[in-house]
Amino acid sequence: MSKTDKTITEQLAELETLVAWFESDEFVVEDSLEKYKQAETLAEQIEKDLKTFKNEVTVLKQKFDKQ
Repeated sequence: MSKTDKTITEQLAELETLVAWFESDEFVVEDSLEKYKQAETLAEQIEKDLKTFKNEVTVLKQKFDKQ
């Protein structure tokens, strides 16, 4: 899991909120760079967590297939 101890689902919800902000009437150019950086960092963490999750599933599958 990520260093923030948020689940992948929670991280995705947070990313969706950030994306929605960019698409909303609340969009402010002055805030966009910081929000973009937050979204980029979050997306990178989600990708990392998904890779870790995939690796764990692969290991479990290999163990199951050996039985």
